[in-house]
Amino acid sequence: MKVARHGLWLLLLWTLTACSPPPLLYQQQAYVFGTLVEISIQGAPETQARQAATAVLARFDELHRTLHAWQPSELSRLNAALAEGGRATITPELAAMLRDARALSNQSNNLFNPAIGGLIALWGFHADTPQTRVPDAAALQNWVNRQPRMTDLTIGNDTVSSRNPAVQLDLGGYAKGRALDDAVAILKAHGIANALVNIGGNVIALGAHGDRPWRVGIQHSRQPGTLATLDLRDGEAIGTSGDYQRFFEVDGRRYSHLIDPRSGQPASGMQSVTILVTGKQAGTRSDALSKPLFIDGLARLTDNASRLGIANYLAVDAAGQIHISPAMKTRLR
Repeated sequence: MKVARHGLWLLLLWTLTACSPPPLLYQQQAYVFGTLVEISIQGAPETQARQAATAVLARFDELHRTLHAWQPSELSRLNAALAEGGRATITPELAAMLRDARALSNQSNNLFNPAIGGLIALWGFHADTPQTRVPDAAALQNWVNRQPRMTDLTIGNDTVSSRNPAVQLDLGGYAKGRALDDAVAILKAHGIANALVNIGGNVIALGAHGDRPWRVGIQHSRQPGTLATLDLRDGEAIGTSGDYQRFFEVDGRRYSHLIDPRSGQPASGMQSVTILVTGKQAGTRSDALSKPLFIDGLARLTDNASRLGIANYLAVDAAGQIHISPAMKTRLR
């Protein structure tokens, strides 16, 4: 029986080339959201770069403390109120994030569904170390039958209630992407024009790395090393959903934290899906919208990507076969 160590598997590998970095490359690391965070700032004086990176990391810590699904947080307090059928008072910022997550959930036909925190907890993924047993089938079916969805929520400016007490919120598929978008806004406010922010493999680029784009690698889902490298342009973000981040194995079968809300079971049709997104909310969308592609599997990969407006994707199916969209092929090295 084998259990993955949470936070030690990065979905994207940091690859800045083998040569010496250009002048004025400032880098800072921290551990937030249960994973390694790396901030690289190019071409700014060290004092300015340090102040900007410190502000970004402070924001990450604030989001972590607000959105943690099982440790004391604003979100866990909200979940306790929803479980009792009550109305909770929350900050306007959290209310706006819930509306945003609900819109993304609707767009994905509820395959990205932050309302299934109860299912995720039942599978043991509301813990720093995943459990090593499969939940009771009747308990899983009970959650599926209750069909918790984001549309069950009534979200005001500073209040939330739910007509379905089964709704338990888990924004783990949203928080890192939102943090990337916030990081870009903070860096720009500090006068930073060129940076790369990597939150455990969710990456966004600002400007360039000297005289070339920022370069990242897409990690192989079953062995060390990269499948390919990719140059990220200004404003582009990459998000990966994979079954090798958080999982446990029982009797040779892998159970990951990516749960199909229709069945209550961990999705098993893919090893990983990486998408490249640009434009408004690139970080948030790259995080959230990789989930429906992973969960719905290979048969609907192309249709789902088209419907969600995702032209660039690289997917590895359960058999280890690689599937790359035509647009993504032109971007990969």
